[in-house]
Amino acid sequence: MYRSARKAFLAASVASIAGTAYAADLYEPPVVETMPPPVYEEVSYGGWYIRGDLDYHASRYHRGEYITYGTPGGTSTFDFGNLRSTFSLGGGVGYQVSKHFRTDLTFDYLFKSKFRGQTTGTPGSCGAGTCVSVDESAYSALLLMANAYADLGTWHGVTPYVGAAIGGAHLKWDDLRNTVGGVTTVHRGTKSWRFAYALMAGASYCLTDKLKLDVGYRYAKISGGRQFEYAPMAGPGFDRGISIHEGRAGLRYQFGGRSECSEPEPIAYE
Repeated sequence: MYRSARKAFLAASVASIAGTAYAADLYEPPVVETMPPPVYEEVSYGGWYIRGDLDYHASRYHRGEYITYGTPGGTSTFDFGNLRSTFSLGGGVGYQVSKHFRTDLTFDYLFKSKFRGQTTGTPGSCGAGTCVSVDESAYSALLLMANAYADLGTWHGVTPYVGAAIGGAHLKWDDLRNTVGGVTTVHRGTKSWRFAYALMAGASYCLTDKLKLDVGYRYAKISGGRQFEYAPMAGPGFDRGISIHEGRAGLRYQFGGRSECSEPEPIAYE
């Protein structure tokens, strides 16, 4: 009887183990689907834009010199020269290369800025004593510049930037009226192309996703050149260059591409 019970127990154990193994073979764990990682769509910030600008600027005259004849002869300089502040209008076309870099070509017409200076003659050049003159003229210029800007990021629609530019200025001097003791001598003014460069800083503000208000400061330097021609008993005369400090405001409108004013970048899932 003991042997029979043991055999029955062994048979039951084997059957139980076999059943468990068979059930394990039949069980398949559920498939858990996981979401793929987000894939950000590649966004192109490339886009053309046009701009228009208005500025109010102060010009600084870097003194000047002129040739004198007779006694004592040689070269003399202006005691001083002052230029009045005035306005300019400009425009341009540019390209937003990336989110943080753009370039443009601009032209600005600088309206006439009145010039008033003074020279002092030496004894013998104006008779027995020294003579002091009053010199009056004006300059205007067309400024053509190639500009590059670094946009420094956007916060609440405001994008600060810095920039630099090189180019040229077509500068025109009006006739110079030199008055000494009530006698006026007119020296014919000149016009010429000159090298120019500029440094800029400012910020733009998003009015819409395409239109921006641009406000900033620009320092421009126009190199020296001929200012007026010969008239008895002096000339020609040369200025040593003009510095321009500009407060600027304008609008930029972008065609195509994405700008910092657009909605957040879309996310696509595979």
